Amino acid sequence: MPVVLRPAERRDAAELAVLIDIASHSFATWLWYGGVLRGESETAMEHGRARMRDDRQQGGWRDAVIAEIGGDVAGLAVGYRLDETVATAPSDHPALEPLLVLQRPLAGHWFVDSLAVYRRHRRYGIGRQLMADQIARSGGGPVSLITESYNDAAQALYGSLGFAEAARCEAMPLYDNSKKHDWVLMTRNAA
Repeated sequence: MPVVLRPAERRDAAELAVLIDIASHSFATWLWYGGVLRGESETAMEHGRARMRDDRQQGGWRDAVIAEIGGDVAGLAVGYRLDETVATAPSDHPALEPLLVLQRPLAGHWFVDSLAVYRRHRRYGIGRQLMADQIARSGGGPVSLITESYNDAAQALYGSLGFAEAARCEAMPLYDNSKKHDWVLMTRNAA
């Protein structure tokens, strides 16, 4: 069956939250749990869904592209242009600081915030199609993204599309038994 890419709609927010959590290897739900602690939601996923529904939220539904196979959601990519405010963006949590350190010099870049494909739909080229779409959305300018140093499959995909490591920062461990890793900034320069 062919893969169809379409802009996300506000009603896709729950699906977006699940896929963003997959893309982040549960870092998103760890962050979203703050909404539970503040009494804003019952669960981290509910908080994530609310963030995805927010019309003003950068990285929300307006910035997402969904891949479908036979009408079934198979994956997503979330991307947007970073403006000059990225250079002074405040960190809401120490775990975000290394990511912001990597993003701060990227004003003007197209930034791929999230890319995820459900496990049952992997190995069919959907991630490649979503990334090609993000590259096209960049308008020919530089495209950047951040991934984990242990995510060899993602780095191989991005490398095959012309991305190269530009910088890295040590990630803050979220739990006592967290896998130690770096955040890796990869950039694809203008065509």
